[in-house]
Amino acid sequence: MNHKNSIFNIQSETDFKATALEVFKFQFEHNAVYRSFCDLLYKHPSDVTSLEQIPFLPIEFFKTHTIISTNKPTKATFTSSGTTGSIVSKHHVVDLDVYKQSFRTGFESFYGTIENYTVLALLPSYLEREGSSLVYMANDMILQSKQPESGFYLHDLEALKNTLTSLEAKGQKTLLIGVSYALLDLIEAYSFELKHTIVMETGGMKGQRKELVKSELHALLKQGFGVDTIHSEYGMTELLSQAYSKGGGVFKTPPWMKVLTRDPEDALSIQPIGKSGGINIIDLANINSCAFIATQDLGKIRSDGTFEILGRFDQSDIRGCNLMVL
Repeated sequence: MNHKNSIFNIQSETDFKATALEVFKFQFEHNAVYRSFCDLLYKHPSDVTSLEQIPFLPIEFFKTHTIISTNKPTKATFTSSGTTGSIVSKHHVVDLDVYKQSFRTGFESFYGTIENYTVLALLPSYLEREGSSLVYMANDMILQSKQPESGFYLHDLEALKNTLTSLEAKGQKTLLIGVSYALLDLIEAYSFELKHTIVMETGGMKGQRKELVKSELHALLKQGFGVDTIHSEYGMTELLSQAYSKGGGVFKTPPWMKVLTRDPEDALSIQPIGKSGGINIIDLANINSCAFIATQDLGKIRSDGTFEILGRFDQSDIRGCNLMVL
């Protein structure tokens, strides 16, 4: 099944629904694990006519099963960061071009062409392990940016400070994407007044610092970088798409991704807009794995389709994917 074109050309709610129902039928037929899950719920494509009726696979299945909807060979396996000895999620990707198209088109739809930005990636905990989908994305953005100063920074905060300062002096449009604790390390060592830089946080504290409520983290970062807003990226190992926030912790999805909330007491019941609950994600870029995922995040959908993340379910591992514990 090659729905690449239809997925990335979705123009409307009607397009989205039609494509999502088609993808559901395809994955029901070709993904053995998802098929078993649907069978247990007595859900068959012939009975499913709305997005709300589609079964959402609990995200934990990516830790215990191979979630794949094709016989094609795996080109890359992305893994989640986990504490030593913990079981990590594995996302087997058979077509890296789908992932590239998703994150390139997604970023561009929110921020314009990456070629205009110098991309500075401060992602120490991700760079220090294998299999990070975020590092794969950041590396591609650095290559696509075509700016000589673009690059990764591990622990050399002074070099990063010098680069940021010289880019600011030149008025160069810059994207600084960093894991939350490393951005805090940077502003504890140096202070900034950034006028040409987007500061984008992702990935939580990774066990390096005490988790903060998002508003508290953003207040510290705004002050330290001298900016009015902090941007955020919301993504995870099990997804091939990202949502972005341009401030205030309110996220927007690209056209091929949609967020719903489920009743915390009844995992199969999708809630009306405006009620907080468990976050369910439809990511149609996951055409070759599973596009319908029930995450361990808590959130709320707004009437315009944007969403907020409010925290995590207590029983789940603390796994930083842009989540702060309340």
